[in-house]
Amino acid sequence: MTEISRIFKPRRELGKTGWMATVLGVGDLADRSLPIEECVATARRALEVGLNVIDTAPSYEEGYSEEIVGRAVTGRREEVFVITKIDHPDQPVAGQVQASLERLGMEFADCLLFHSVSEMAVWQHIAARGGPMDELEACVREGMGRFRGISSHHPDVLRAALESGRCDVVMFAAGPFGDARFVNEILPLARRKGVGTVCFKTFGAGKLLGDTDGYGRPLQARPRGKPGAGGRDAAGAPSLPALTVGECVCYTLTCDPDVALLGLSSPSEQDAAFAAARAFRPLPGAEMDDIRRRAAKAVEGKGPCWWTP
Repeated sequence: MTEISRIFKPRRELGKTGWMATVLGVGDLADRSLPIEECVATARRALEVGLNVIDTAPSYEEGYSEEIVGRAVTGRREEVFVITKIDHPDQPVAGQVQASLERLGMEFADCLLFHSVSEMAVWQHIAARGGPMDELEACVREGMGRFRGISSHHPDVLRAALESGRCDVVMFAAGPFGDARFVNEILPLARRKGVGTVCFKTFGAGKLLGDTDGYGRPLQARPRGKPGAGGRDAAGAPSLPALTVGECVCYTLTCDPDVALLGLSSPSEQDAAFAAARAFRPLPGAEMDDIRRRAAKAVEGKGPCWWTP
């Protein structure tokens, strides 16, 4: 752990927030099948090696994730940039933010994002005069949060949000499988606008690494023509096409968002990702193309990829 921790030093300002962020961030760690103490310990393990951005949302295990994050950052609040979200833009914003802060046990969150804004009509509602973004900006003025923005699964929505000038931070996919516009258009636009980028789906909700339809759920229906009953082979390896943790992490780091947000939900997953980050060198174009090609094969038959249009 000591050797690994040396690489996780603040690397780059997150947009214009003034926060010097580490290249990796800590994603959702909530699992109600596990004692909260175990989830908290896993989150703290990632923070102890230096990671300083952590993400949560009320909808992650119905608030359990926010409770975990709140406990995990106790005693180191000033060292961690905490992101949480507003799940319901059709409901009063301040009440949702206050409920999140109570679960987190915090006076404020560093960043408040409207969650999964992936339809243009929803963004237009959020950005309308007197609408939810105005309510969120009032929360920021009142000290309930420091910065604001959106997470989204659609590049057109992200472009509109960035052009509006009303986002300090945006979250979107930048993994081996996804719409190329996220990396080719949205990342450069965010840089030009000085907006922070926190990117997710490096592992494609686990689909790129194993035989799952997302977040550890065993694949029930196999793709036509594929043998076996799902899951992994006798040696524990995926029985369908898959990428390695190192390939996925190096792909996203080559895309170069401000922060690559990883689930890191067990010590073994953390160690694999930390090792990949430690060994990282930017990948050449031909290798990036090859990873994208194999990623397209790796998600076949594993259910919808909701993070890309």
